[in-house]
Amino acid sequence: MKAWRNDAVNDMELQRLLSMMTLEEKVDQLLQLAPAFFEGANSAGQITGPLEGLGITEATVRRAGSALGLGGAEEAIAIQDAHLRHNRLNIPLLIMADVIHGYRTIFPVPLAIGSSWDMELAGRTAAIAAKEAAAAGIHVTFSPMADLTRDPRWGRVMESTGEDPWLNGEYARAFVRGYQGKDVAKEPYKIAACIKHFAAYGAAEGGRDYNTVDMSEWMRREYYMPSYRAALDEGCEMVMTAFNTVDGIPATGNRKLMRDLLREEWGFNGVLISDWGAVKEMIPHGVAENERECARKAIEAGVDIEMMSPCYPHHLQELVESGEVDVKLVDEAVMRILRLKRKLGLFQKPHRYADPAAEQDILLCAEHLDAAHEAALRSCVLLKNEQNTLPLNKDMKTALIGPFAVSDDLLGPWSCMGKREETATLAESMSLLAGSSALTAVGCGVESITEKELTDMLTAARSADVVVLALGEASEMSGEAGCRADIRLPGCQLELVQRVRELGKPTVAVLFNGRPLDLHGVLDEADSVLEAWYPGTKGAEAVAELLYGEANPSGRLTMSFPYSVGQVPVYYNAFNTGRPQSDPSAPVRYESQYLDIPNEPLLPFGYGLGYTEFEYGQAVLSSDELHAGSSLSASVSVTNAGSRAGEETVQLYVRDISGETVRPLRELKAFRKITLNAGETKEIEFLLTEDMLRYHHSDLSYHSDSGAFIAMVGPNSREVQELPFQLISGVYGTTTTTT
Repeated sequence: MKAWRNDAVNDMELQRLLSMMTLEEKVDQLLQLAPAFFEGANSAGQITGPLEGLGITEATVRRAGSALGLGGAEEAIAIQDAHLRHNRLNIPLLIMADVIHGYRTIFPVPLAIGSSWDMELAGRTAAIAAKEAAAAGIHVTFSPMADLTRDPRWGRVMESTGEDPWLNGEYARAFVRGYQGKDVAKEPYKIAACIKHFAAYGAAEGGRDYNTVDMSEWMRREYYMPSYRAALDEGCEMVMTAFNTVDGIPATGNRKLMRDLLREEWGFNGVLISDWGAVKEMIPHGVAENERECARKAIEAGVDIEMMSPCYPHHLQELVESGEVDVKLVDEAVMRILRLKRKLGLFQKPHRYADPAAEQDILLCAEHLDAAHEAALRSCVLLKNEQNTLPLNKDMKTALIGPFAVSDDLLGPWSCMGKREETATLAESMSLLAGSSALTAVGCGVESITEKELTDMLTAARSADVVVLALGEASEMSGEAGCRADIRLPGCQLELVQRVRELGKPTVAVLFNGRPLDLHGVLDEADSVLEAWYPGTKGAEAVAELLYGEANPSGRLTMSFPYSVGQVPVYYNAFNTGRPQSDPSAPVRYESQYLDIPNEPLLPFGYGLGYTEFEYGQAVLSSDELHAGSSLSASVSVTNAGSRAGEETVQLYVRDISGETVRPLRELKAFRKITLNAGETKEIEFLLTEDMLRYHHSDLSYHSDSGAFIAMVGPNSREVQELPFQLISGVYGTTTTTT
């Protein structure tokens, strides 16, 4: 771990400041409020919870330690200046915001960026978001979200990078590097990152926001914790608590999780912040009788900042004065906050990089728009392309139909200060490339359809050579509180697909959405399907270029698409069970299977197509034995057998045949992205080492076992070549409890 190791050094000035603070000032330093509470505010911020009943006084606001969700440099400067005029000790505010996939220049949603399999690109999008946010007066972003996601019903899967713990960790590192740079204190236009939601929020029961999570500690450590740890190892400055329970205790009041694991075992001494209102939510959770008990449990768990609930300011002082809470806990929390403010230079430059003039130059600048365009191109995933329907011929008459044909709702949830009116529509972008050969008819709304829309659609479709259907979810159908039990497209859109197919025209479907969908009625009906996600500010231009072959689709799924919602959660790295399905084509009774649907997802992890074909040669291992301190290589030749250049993502998986605990059928261990010209061949080599084979045992120790393994190489998690090898006896990793 990085940043906090030397926090105790050179703390003398902060200790003097702490000694000058009254208990009331210390307690209020732990409070975070929305902008509407502050003098100088011109917006109410982005409200994600109730404001009523906070009971916050003007004096408390003047002593508060942080604000969230401000609307730009002018407001940030005005609020900070007013706060410093009224704050007795001139302690500046920390200003935070949900800068999730861009500030004003909006990139594809994180699940889409995950589909790029490009860490450099992910880091660059975060760096640009940080630059724009810093110029607008933001000091901290509530990102990245490293929650492992296996349930597409959960609206917040759009904010994740998928279902693989190792890949999520690599993305978490990349985002943290982008936001913070090598040194957030010294590099210009960097902001502090906050990893969330600690812990295991992605496993909320039923895919429903704010719901219960119940799993073994072994499961958490093996699958859900590694990506958080990766972000912290990269030096992430803050952690946000999850809304859910962990071992029957809400995370925000969970001392074992926060103090014992996060702080003591992992050594994290940065700032721990609750999610919006989560401290007070211990009351409806049923583990606190009142706000007073909430305050005690949260501070004892190690929560430094209470976001948008009043338990600390209402009760923490009396808890200390009554002796129920040791004042040292409050002092520790205040010191962690002061250290971050010092690290960010706020005592010397309380406005930091906030500058209205610079803000105007930086936001939506050409460099940032180019990056948004590249990210959108690389995030789209081609799911189907029968008869080479794509790319489209610009000379063919194309009918663009569907609710997203002329929609600017392409930014997605959590698009911060992005403006839909600054986003081109798909119709505009296709017309720029193909001119009058692109016709447009809406056909239906996202969730409604009229006879006139159908009539206009059919008129356009009949006159066209090919039909492009722009389908998907409205942005409010995804993101926080955007959970759906039925993850098919709305019925009116499925009807639209069916009516078009009845015309017998070549049909392409383009999907704008924030989650894996049940694609029955689309994937089986359309000739080609392009998953565009919510592609951001330059998304429409990128999608049009992909449709017309100006660029080659290269995205690969990082979350499985279910055959049916009845499979959910369905994911590639599942366990085998004691009665695995032996033959899907000839089911046998009393095996682990469904009677009415396949076990396998419709589209697997790692899947994606392009406009060329890749052929894999015979994969080989350099040895069938792996020894301690050495490595073996898995190699395969890949040939572009098509007529145009393309990019392939070659993937390496491993299966441990027999472990002390059950092991998954396959686990991603490495990947290589390669670009090949038509007819070109490259030899791809992966190195396998003993440390890649370690896992958590039943006693939570983390090490490898000797025995049989299978390495697997292929273009996705389903289509692989298997290469058996042995890990030789006596090869062990660390036996300490770790991730």
